[in-house]
Amino acid sequence: MFKINGLKIMAQFQCTQKLLKELKVKPEEIQPELSSLANWYANLLLIDRRKCVLLTYQSTLYSVFIPGLKKSDFIHFPEVIVQNIFENLLQEDIPQEQLELVLDEFQTISYTKTSNRSVLGSMNDLAFQLNCRVSADGGLNNIDIYEVNHYLNQTPMSAIKDTYPIEALKKLLLS
Repeated sequence: MFKINGLKIMAQFQCTQKLLKELKVKPEEIQPELSSLANWYANLLLIDRRKCVLLTYQSTLYSVFIPGLKKSDFIHFPEVIVQNIFENLLQEDIPQEQLELVLDEFQTISYTKTSNRSVLGSMNDLAFQLNCRVSADGGLNNIDIYEVNHYLNQTPMSAIKDTYPIEALKKLLLS
């Protein structure tokens, strides 16, 4: 972890208790002075009897759904997170310069307990949307993960004033 303009550069994943238990990590203290690109939430979901993770960026509610994780994926969770976020941002046509800004945050990753019930409520809504979408598509084996993630991020969210999460993220990255 290092600092730029007084802000710590690292990614902080505020994880639900279920995910912390699956990761077998002890939560660290929440870092309040992180850069604006650093705060993510993570929740473990069970869909089609398979472990999945929903990552949600706190300020924009931009989300990345990672389906069908195995034990080895949880052992190498930082790499899984970075790979999936990177691939999904590429699919959303985020310019390279902005991608690098986001990925710079992932040089150090910490896991903490959750602290914002509003974000958790939004994630519960997104999890419901996911379950419906996966069921409508015939199960996890039949989904296009990039289409599902795009769909999630095109859902207006009242917590960000009925803006689409992808629009909120692009606005943040381009400002």
